[in-house]
Amino acid sequence: MASNLSHSTPVTRAVGAPGADVVERQSAEVLKVSTRSRPSAVAGAIAGVIRDSGVAEVQSIGAGATNQAIKAVAIARSYLSEEGIDIVCTPSFIDVAIDDEERTAIRLLVERR
Repeated sequence: MASNLSHSTPVTRAVGAPGADVVERQSAEVLKVSTRSRPSAVAGAIAGVIRDSGVAEVQSIGAGATNQAIKAVAIARSYLSEEGIDIVCTPSFIDVAIDDEERTAIRLLVERR
C-alpha cells in the first residue's frame, strides 16, 4: 500500500486499513487510501494533520479508493467544522511508482480555507 512518489519522496502513512504502518513525517503528510480504508478513520487522520500543519495530501488509485477518499474528506470537514475550521480540497493527478511501475493516482490536496 505504501509507495514512493515519482516527483519527490515524502514519507507516507497508510491509514484506515488494518495493519496500517505509521512512518516518520518528512514534509507534507501524505495519506494513502485504499478501497478497504474506513472513511471515518481516514477522516480522523485528515483532521489531525490539518490541526497540526494546516495541509494534508490524500492519494488514491482506482474508483473504489477514490470513493473512500472523497467520503473521508467530507467527514473530516464535518469533524473540523465543529472546531470552527473550514477546509477545501483541490483534486489533481499524480504519477506514483508502485513495484517499479508508474501508476496515475488521484491527489486531493486538503487545506484550511
